[in-house]
Amino acid sequence: MFVLGLTGSIGMGKSTVAGMFAQHGALVHDADAVVHRLYGPGGAAVALIADMVPDAVVGSGRTAHVDRGRLGKAVLGDADAMRALEAGVHPLVGAERDRFLRWACRRGADLVVMDVPLLFEIGGEKRVDAVCVVSAPGFIQARRVLARPGMTAEKLAQIRARQMPDALKRRRADIVIPTGLSKGLTWRCVGSAVREFSGCHGHIWPPR
Repeated sequence: MFVLGLTGSIGMGKSTVAGMFAQHGALVHDADAVVHRLYGPGGAAVALIADMVPDAVVGSGRTAHVDRGRLGKAVLGDADAMRALEAGVHPLVGAERDRFLRWACRRGADLVVMDVPLLFEIGGEKRVDAVCVVSAPGFIQARRVLARPGMTAEKLAQIRARQMPDALKRRRADIVIPTGLSKGLTWRCVGSAVREFSGCHGHIWPPR
């Protein structure tokens, strides 16, 4: 089974590309969706966040969940708080990742795609066989992100400051998927990547 890491900075079109990989038959694990579940009612991260940032948890009992907007306001720009949050949440995400890989291996999957927004930033490239970076020109990235509700240029600048520069990600990638030209080109690039990696034998999973 070949484990392909999929990453890209905010607004680069990574979710679209992940969907294309799924349409081409790859099994896709969405780390951000896992975080949503961990932060939702009954999620394993709710009690953890309640201890760290009490105001970020709303509701009570079975309905208690993390308000990501409140959490973001509390930790964005605070490096120590962000590190503490990541140190608590990343092991939970890692456990979900390993469960997915065990399941995919049992299914006899040839190619799995690990969709991880901050793959390089957390050293996740060591846990995949190759890295695919999704990229678009900076002005397209900004236009996409600033169109989101509640987003401002200041927030975008703070998010970019936390993320590895796109140019560096592209240099470190095994393959780059462009999203700034046409969806047809992006689709063809994804198909080419699936054909290339599906026949490869990975060394990440199963663990040796």
